Amino acid sequence: MKDVILGLVGVGRIGVMHANNITALNGDLNSRGVRVSLRLTDVAEGHARGIADGLGAEFLPSVEALLASGVDGLVIATGTGTHPELIRAGVDAGIPVFCEKPVAINAAQALPLLDYIRSNNGVVQIGHQRRFDAGYLEAKRAYESGELGWIHTLRAVTCDMTPPPVEFLATSGGLFRDCSVHDFDILRWLTGREIVEVYATGSNNGDPAIGAVGDLDTALALVTLDDGTVGTVSASRYNGAGHDVRLEIQGSNRSLMVGLDEKTALVSAEPGITFPHGEPHKTFAERFHQAYRSEMAAFIELTQGQRENPCSPEDAVAASLVADAAQESLATGVPVQLNLQAAKES
Repeated sequence: MKDVILGLVGVGRIGVMHANNITALNGDLNSRGVRVSLRLTDVAEGHARGIADGLGAEFLPSVEALLASGVDGLVIATGTGTHPELIRAGVDAGIPVFCEKPVAINAAQALPLLDYIRSNNGVVQIGHQRRFDAGYLEAKRAYESGELGWIHTLRAVTCDMTPPPVEFLATSGGLFRDCSVHDFDILRWLTGREIVEVYATGSNNGDPAIGAVGDLDTALALVTLDDGTVGTVSASRYNGAGHDVRLEIQGSNRSLMVGLDEKTALVSAEPGITFPHGEPHKTFAERFHQAYRSEMAAFIELTQGQRENPCSPEDAVAASLVADAAQESLATGVPVQLNLQAAKES
């Protein structure tokens, strides 16, 4: 039996989810001769000890102690502002790193980190979990096989059922950076094309406190790809019908929609149509439960050298550059052009 030890930094909402998924994966991995154990740390020591005790994991008092204990991989689930420092620590320790998106609060802070990772031969996987979702994977397969023909329109939707705490929004970097960055990533990943222009607008008709911290509750970006294909990326914090994540891909031969199932958070206005029948998802964790587990399974394989990196920091920074451009367009009211390849290499 091969023992793999993962270190986890940060046991807030998403950190606890990763901790649970890592523990649960043992059932699948044992049949492949792999046994995973977990060591974790957090500045909220009492809370972290409780999580560790509940999962049969080991608590360590600091990141330094965690890395010195001899872990095979580092999982970072802390606030965005701490990501660069922790990524560097993992790279310096010579172990693969998994970090929740984004790499840094904005692309300007992330670009020097890319150079650091490259110059130190670091292996860093960024957490864009939609790349592991069955619907997105099928859409990518259908597109690459030619079944859809050429794409004329893309429509991406990400809507939260309720907004996160205003305290979080005050430090999130804005709706496009926090939320739509997943859609910008998936459009690049699925099509293999770069986004070369973004034009954005938005509104704030919900809690005035969201506007007071400089954010919006609803926004829309019109994107143009480098082959001329156009698409829209829309986001909202107030989708009372449920957590709604979809991607509509319209091709010259066929169209597909990711996220159209029994739990889709909408109903038809057409008489006699009762689909969907299920209860809509309420949170992103519900919507992407299996994708998050598959993402962590992929990271374990990455620590063992058994697969290529499924989401490089370069890819994540490219999506963040688009999100930055959307925020800029939102502020200026004019389209923003991008040269992602040049920006990533600068």
